[in-house]
Amino acid sequence: MPETRTERIVFGVLMSMTMALGMEVYNIACKMGFNTMPGGFSNMTNEVFPAALLEAAYMWIFVFLFSNLWGNRIGHALAERIIRPGQDNPFFTTLMISSCTVLIMCPTMSMVAAILFNIILGGAPVSQLPAIWVGTVLKNFPMALLWNLFAAGPVTRLLVRLLFRRNTTNT
Repeated sequence: MPETRTERIVFGVLMSMTMALGMEVYNIACKMGFNTMPGGFSNMTNEVFPAALLEAAYMWIFVFLFSNLWGNRIGHALAERIIRPGQDNPFFTTLMISSCTVLIMCPTMSMVAAILFNIILGGAPVSQLPAIWVGTVLKNFPMALLWNLFAAGPVTRLLVRLLFRRNTTNT
């Protein structure tokens, strides 16, 4: 995990970018009619990636902003109710911090997406915002958690270790 302020900023930027990109690929694929049922992504095409890159190019800024304003703080506070720093296995500690942060960030970013893509750009009535938001959270939470735990988190930690030349055995 990052130790210095510079490392924390780089980690935050990289994590925001990898989370935004992964979630945009998922959401655009869903918009294009692909589903998460077995075989649902078997006919996915490369059209998804340019559209996801375009949206991720600005969505990562929202992720970075909201994770620094409250997502990381509340996520860590929730995790600290479960973990015992210095006593628990580092993998378990990382797992709990990541999971609790997703628990806060998924509803936050789902609200951003509901407002931006459904209300502002999609023309849905504001009165439908609660239903759109809940539907967006329900659709995105499983993917956000899995993407964070198995892709974005490990890749970001690896990149930070490589960038700052730290050789640790903890993930």
